[in-house]
Amino acid sequence: MELNKVQFDILSALAENRNIDLNEDAIFLEENGLINGLKITQKGLDALEPYRVKRAIFLAAGLGERMFPVTKDTPKPLVKVFGVRIIDRLIDALLNVGIDEIIIVRGYLSEQFDLIKDKYPNVKFIENPYFNDSNNITSVLQARDLLENAYVFESDLLLYNPSIIRKYHYSSNFLGIKKEKSDDWCFTLKDGYICEEKLGGNDCIQMVGISYWDEADGKKLFNHIKEAYEMPEGNKLYWEQVPLIKFKDSYKVYVNECKEEDIVEIDTLSELIAIDESYK
Repeated sequence: MELNKVQFDILSALAENRNIDLNEDAIFLEENGLINGLKITQKGLDALEPYRVKRAIFLAAGLGERMFPVTKDTPKPLVKVFGVRIIDRLIDALLNVGIDEIIIVRGYLSEQFDLIKDKYPNVKFIENPYFNDSNNITSVLQARDLLENAYVFESDLLLYNPSIIRKYHYSSNFLGIKKEKSDDWCFTLKDGYICEEKLGGNDCIQMVGISYWDEADGKKLFNHIKEAYEMPEGNKLYWEQVPLIKFKDSYKVYVNECKEEDIVEIDTLSELIAIDESYK
């Protein structure tokens, strides 16, 4: 059965053991056998199935030049912070909610990612042969047939709060942090959906490099990623500019809000040192 957003929120919270205030929609769900008191039924789990995240794709092909010399011999996702590889915290959060189809698109020092297999034997790799002279659109290009019901992760995100990784999503969204001022990539919203992506802004939503794409949007991205890549200078695009700029009229992407203390992007050596002083 098709759920409205409130019904989805109730069912997904109960399925994931999160607290939620029940309302009149809960009466509808109980009358239709999807919940029983504060417990979700098998019928409720079946209703959630179209909203289940099927897989996660990590974009991990880049050089990480702004973190040299740390990344001279180690891909950025494999850099350790407080003794743990950056990518491990993200993978562990996915496995914790039952998302075990994990694909890593690799390029720079690709063979080093084989080390992950010791801890995560189910991880699969896709090679990006164009990583050295292009932006991350080429990584998504290699995995564009896997974007339906999928997370897409940047791989330089230090995760502090694993609970922001969810097993179910109602529709396509980007993780974001509300900021009074930001010099980073930001979103502005209209009617609750992203209408603009820009560098820097006031009273905006700062982009976090984790997004989810539902089945319908994943199918559209399969074609749009290739079309954008084949445009003049298309290989220089950031991949999210495809749905948010180049073909923005074809997508309605909302922001899944989180807090600054939940997750942080480590982009430069100075940012790494500020978090883990052992790199001084």
